[in-house]
Amino acid sequence: MATATATATKSGTADILLESGTNELEIMEFTISGNVFGINVAKVTEIMKYLPVKAMPNSHPDVEGIFKPRNMIITVVNLPTYLGLPTHEETERDMFIITSFNKMNVAFHVHTVEGIHRVSWNDIEKPDATIYGGEEGLATGIAKFQGRLITIIDFEKIVFDISPQSGIQLSEIAQLGPRNRSLKPVLIAEDSTLLKKMITEALHEAGYMNVLTFANGQEAWDALREMRDSGVPIEDQAKCLITDIEMPKMDGHRLTKLVKEDKILNKVPVIIFSSLIDEAMRNKGAELGANAQLSKPEIGKLVSTVDQWILA
Repeated sequence: MATATATATKSGTADILLESGTNELEIMEFTISGNVFGINVAKVTEIMKYLPVKAMPNSHPDVEGIFKPRNMIITVVNLPTYLGLPTHEETERDMFIITSFNKMNVAFHVHTVEGIHRVSWNDIEKPDATIYGGEEGLATGIAKFQGRLITIIDFEKIVFDISPQSGIQLSEIAQLGPRNRSLKPVLIAEDSTLLKKMITEALHEAGYMNVLTFANGQEAWDALREMRDSGVPIEDQAKCLITDIEMPKMDGHRLTKLVKEDKILNKVPVIIFSSLIDEAMRNKGAELGANAQLSKPEIGKLVSTVDQWILA
């Protein structure tokens, strides 16, 4: 279990993040009322003991309040109440997991932090649609580690549910001005059902009507190999590939590496669209040959980047 304050974890994962094509990640295991959950360490900046927070009027019921470690004001989400699980009456042993993604800093109130485990994305299964709210539920994957099942939570969806304005805004497409319709094929590898629908809708709104979606990097890679071996020019089947980073079975970095190492498929522009884009991740993506890297939820920039590579 974690002690008083832990050092920032992103620097501790930099070496792993900069390795090429390992298809691995580190999971921080934590518990709420005895239930075991996980978060990708790449999202975590720090863990620390629970501190008193200041409640904010008219805030979402699952927003506990704000606190100010050092010189940054951070919003605290009460994860037990959000998940509908029992809370602790005495909080002095509880923990904060402080995160950074989608260019936001949010603290999640949990009960214990158990440790960090390195696992392969290939060993992470997409949960049944009945778990945590159906196809658009909160579990992005189930990892098995030393006989335990760790439910990896979709923290982006939690933040979006609490603050919808933090997510993809289709109004950004209208700001791009008049658009022409295009049937050039755009591929998307994204495991979140909600985000896959929103990105597809945004591309349709932008005029891209031929959009193919895949639930993870492995499905996208299998489809790309079939296209490559079909005898049809690859540019007629895949004009551009948009990929998330965090996905079961095969992550976006591994997918990018495989595409860019293939003598035929390397013609396909790869755009990494992820909540995890920071300097370390950008270095990783560049090393693997990504043509562009954008941070969610900047959908207007994504469409402009697709325009750039498809019209090139």
